Amino acid sequence: MIASAIQTLPFRRINWLSNLAVLVAAILALPILVIAAYVLTGSAEVWRHLADTVLSDYVINSLLLVVGVSIGSLLLGVPTAWLTSVCAFPGRRVLTWGLLLPMAVPAYIIAYTYTGLLDFAGPVQTALREITGLGYGEYWFFEIRSIEGAAIMLALVLYPYVYLMSRAAFLEQSQSTLEVSRTLGYSYKQSFFRLALPLARPSIMAGLTLVLMETLADYGTVKYFGVTTFTTGIFRTFYGLGDAAAAAQLAAMLLGFVSILILLERYSRRKSRYHGGSSQGKQARLIKLEGAAAWGATLYCFIPVLVGFLLPAGVLLYWALTQADFTAAEFISLSWNSFYLATTAAIIAVVLALLLCYAKRLSTRHHVKTAVTIAGLGYALPGTIIAIGVLIPLAWLDHRLIAFAKDTFGIDIGLVLSGTLVALLFAYTVRFLAVSLGAVQSGLDKIKPSIDFAGRSLGCTPTQVLKRIHVPLMRSSVLTALLIVFVDVLKELPATLILRPFNFNTLAVRAFELASDERLVDAAPASLMIVLVGLAPVILLSRSIARGKHTI
Repeated sequence: MIASAIQTLPFRRINWLSNLAVLVAAILALPILVIAAYVLTGSAEVWRHLADTVLSDYVINSLLLVVGVSIGSLLLGVPTAWLTSVCAFPGRRVLTWGLLLPMAVPAYIIAYTYTGLLDFAGPVQTALREITGLGYGEYWFFEIRSIEGAAIMLALVLYPYVYLMSRAAFLEQSQSTLEVSRTLGYSYKQSFFRLALPLARPSIMAGLTLVLMETLADYGTVKYFGVTTFTTGIFRTFYGLGDAAAAAQLAAMLLGFVSILILLERYSRRKSRYHGGSSQGKQARLIKLEGAAAWGATLYCFIPVLVGFLLPAGVLLYWALTQADFTAAEFISLSWNSFYLATTAAIIAVVLALLLCYAKRLSTRHHVKTAVTIAGLGYALPGTIIAIGVLIPLAWLDHRLIAFAKDTFGIDIGLVLSGTLVALLFAYTVRFLAVSLGAVQSGLDKIKPSIDFAGRSLGCTPTQVLKRIHVPLMRSSVLTALLIVFVDVLKELPATLILRPFNFNTLAVRAFELASDERLVDAAPASLMIVLVGLAPVILLSRSIARGKHTI
């Protein structure tokens, strides 16, 4: 509708906005293009050394981690989504939103917590030795610092992606569909496996794809557990060998893994068509579980909440209040660095999202829509890839600026881009712009085109329409985008480790450094702060579910 009436608006102003949107999208696509350009360049000797020594470990461990996290996320996410969607059992209402709580805990923080609990010197094994009288090597205990331990840690905090997507799909399925399956002689179990599960498959796969992309992007957990994957390999190559080109080539391979995951998910449902039932009768009657089945459902849904949030959060709180050694000045400094960095990045991402989405709304040109789509690809890429892709061109530009300043003015200006927060904010924007794009686009779609025309008829320019009409109308969407980007930036670790200026720390970096030095208790205050802030978007999702707005 807007596209058909766009002719009534001044072309010059619209073209200016469209061209600016395309330029912004091109700049944000630069890190991806840099990584792609380095695939066929760089040191052949270093690459040959990697291929002969560690590359196979990177590939095998990454694949094993993907398989393990997939199994864990499906086992935790899909059954709990089904139970909370169609069954009635004790504690269902609380557990419906409680199952989202592990999303607030970054994987590397839950890894530190369980290592402190389950390691040889931790309270669990210490108590076991005291009770049994056994010594080191005389008993078997699960080794938390392993690829299996990393898979469990990641599954505990990533399964909510599968849970959310699956639950939305189950809620969309008409209750009459379930009742028809019962008339055909299906038990509830058969209805789940033969009917509900196949119908929900696209949503489940979409959630699983997000889980696997986050798994491949993880650095803190695998590094702390000593598991060699692509992300740890990129860090070793970049810092240990000092070869940015080889690191970019590894990043390109990781990017290929992510692309394959996305393509496989789309290929798997290329000819499938899924049609939901009518809106009438949805959730008309829940399956009432009784006795052992009811309490079994409660226990199955409570365990992920317990081990994924309540236990880690409780341990962190105990350590922070009773044992942690930290100064208030250091904690305030770290918190301030993290908060103003996350706030700045969130504002930049939302402002650019408003520009891109509004340009897409006004323009009829296909290249504008394509540019906006490309600008949102960064969320599918690990922070490590984006950091390398940002650092290489900014370092090149810095050297050109330094040479120009010396030749022209005779002064050394130093690193003004790659050595400052500019690089970090650029990487955050590329990484998390897609989050703000989704929220802003959702808000814009709810505004009728007639609102635009009414504003234009009153003499407002397109920019004034956006500022005076659209932004106030979609205030909740904008605030949601700000909040989610803020929390994502606060938790981001690999990009911050690579791009942060010297002597600049954030809560995430400090927690990682202390944990790497085996000062797990001292890492608790910073970790706990990240977890508490991460609760904000989870609370938003919980309130949405409580109101019956089952959107992702």
